[in-house]
Amino acid sequence: MPRASWIRGGSATVALSALLLTNGLHSAADAGASTAPAVVATETSRAIFNDPLGTPEEAQAIRIQLLRYISSSPAGSSIKVALYHFWDAEIAQALADAHTQRGVSVQLILDESTVSARPSDASYGILRSALGTDPSQTSFVGLCPVGKSCLGRPEFGNSINHNKFWLFSQVDGANHVVVQTSSNLSPSSYSAFWNDAYVLTYNSGIYSAYSNQFNKLVGKDWASWTYTSATFSPYKAYFFPYYPGTGNSKDTIWNTLDNVTCKYTATNGSSMQTKVRVGMFKFTRQGVADKLIELKRAGCSVELIYSETDSAASSSDGVTPGTWETLHSTAGFAPRCYNDDHDGNPNTSRRVMHSKYLLIDGMYDGALQKIVWTGSHNYSGPALRENDEALMKIDVSAVHDAYVGHFNKVKAAASPGTSDNTPSCKGVIVQPE
Repeated sequence: MPRASWIRGGSATVALSALLLTNGLHSAADAGASTAPAVVATETSRAIFNDPLGTPEEAQAIRIQLLRYISSSPAGSSIKVALYHFWDAEIAQALADAHTQRGVSVQLILDESTVSARPSDASYGILRSALGTDPSQTSFVGLCPVGKSCLGRPEFGNSINHNKFWLFSQVDGANHVVVQTSSNLSPSSYSAFWNDAYVLTYNSGIYSAYSNQFNKLVGKDWASWTYTSATFSPYKAYFFPYYPGTGNSKDTIWNTLDNVTCKYTATNGSSMQTKVRVGMFKFTRQGVADKLIELKRAGCSVELIYSETDSAASSSDGVTPGTWETLHSTAGFAPRCYNDDHDGNPNTSRRVMHSKYLLIDGMYDGALQKIVWTGSHNYSGPALRENDEALMKIDVSAVHDAYVGHFNKVKAAASPGTSDNTPSCKGVIVQPE
């Protein structure tokens, strides 16, 4: 049955219509959620954006929402978290309290660097003490192997669990809640990084796809892992690493861009061009850079905000061109770098565009559409072939428009902007995530 949802973009709020999907795809780990009280449908799907230049509430918009969901998860419900870096003792304590005080099943799988990169941070210790580390129990905190993602193949070298998704079986006002975000839990994520999150409610199909992926991460059975996707219209989820696969035809983003038609005729006879916007922390995948330039030359409107590329200056031989050169090879295309050492202190985090999203407005796959792809997936080689990552496609016009509002806000603030012939923007000075 149809229900009203709301999408917030900046200060604007727009209504859209969505379908309640009742696919019945629930994992065994969620069986305990049936004991929770009935839900009054008030919480709705929406986009959330943080603003590191705004008020503390605006800078922590995603974090505040996560705390709200944790605190409103009732007894008998479940919370599952797959995350790269978890350095937030307050949220760790909230998760611990949800388990010990309300009987919520709380499960986390984290990249091992959460512990090794900041051994003095209290967050993991809080979680370990309250939840334990035994994945056979209903609550636990687990780590991927040292130097490796949970599902990456060892022969590909070092990899990470770069996921950033949260699953709540039930919260105050909604069930089957998926929060797919670009944000880690760290002070820099709130004070310096532009991030986004999409909150999806009442979609049991996508929720179950994410829950099944979470269970695979916990199982760490990398030998039998293959690239996976799941579609429950108007949403699609993609789970990485993309294995087996080599070349552009085995690249989710390249294939997505290959479905774009740049010029088309509107119903009133007007000549139109498809708009492609990319907001990306790290852009070093050569095939995707080549495809963006191809689309620009074919007549698409193409805009890019990024924080790091690779270049001849950053290559091992100091000569071989990279994505920076490619993205600056066409007249009329001016990428904007957001890699701002705002305080002049190299020991503090730079302000960066930390989101990883693609926006398409126009002719896609033979139809006029407005679509968003967002998640943890950078346009880098490791994000495609080696890391644990998740990406969500959102085929809802109002969501796309909300993201465009965020894109334009970041673009206006980007520094050094189009004057991006700098070591930081060209990957010579690497910004750790």
